[in-house]
Amino acid sequence: MPMTLDRCNQTFAGKIVLVTGAAKGIGRAAARAFALEGAQLVLADKESEPGEAVAAELRANGAQVIFIEGDVTDPAQVRLMFATILDAYGRLDCAFNNAGILGPVATAATMAEDEWDAVLNINLKSVFLCMKEELKVMVPRGRGAIVNTASIAGLVGSQVSPAYTASKHGVIGLTKACALQHASSGIRINAVCPGGTYTSIAPDLLEEGSLARARVAAMHPMGRGAEPEEIAAAALWLCSDAASFVTGHALVVDGGKTAG
Repeated sequence: MPMTLDRCNQTFAGKIVLVTGAAKGIGRAAARAFALEGAQLVLADKESEPGEAVAAELRANGAQVIFIEGDVTDPAQVRLMFATILDAYGRLDCAFNNAGILGPVATAATMAEDEWDAVLNINLKSVFLCMKEELKVMVPRGRGAIVNTASIAGLVGSQVSPAYTASKHGVIGLTKACALQHASSGIRINAVCPGGTYTSIAPDLLEEGSLARARVAAMHPMGRGAEPEEIAAAALWLCSDAASFVTGHALVVDGGKTAG
């Protein structure tokens, strides 16, 4: 069904929202969902063509959107991104730090050091760099909400990749530490922890083919993986006033996988 901006509750009307990793998957789904709820959006991604396409789609449906091409692992580019946000909007109300990669499926013994660094940089360092700038903007105003994309691999061990698992454990630890530091400042900081989700982050595992989808489905008690929109919905709730007393929380959205 085509997106129409009048079919929503406008929960984020008048709010400035940043989504990183917005070109595909969960980030794209979140951008669409925030737009439906009336947000004025800043979309950021390293991939300019699909990122601009998402922005164009949302503008065509009446949303106010700017797209920023940038590498969120580069401090200078992150600072420039926030200078652009402040120049365009003068403030930031919510941020969904979602950029991430799976990295190679490997053991610690076989993973190259540069592969390790790449996963930790995009999955963990980028969250730190973005939160650093987000907090500079939000703390003086005494309000704001930040959501970081972690994973159930941040809560339990995973055989897929030690780097991915370590990075997502780090995201949850960083989220909790910063939530405690800034709870009295009016800033809420939480994480969302997806289970297997049908996105392009892991094409060998989560591709759209029926066999791959069946493998993902078999991992979860509910008998299916998550759609990106379901993870986006959790992120929106954590950013919303409905979650006004929720901070330092890692919200699991995994179809029951970690319940046993």
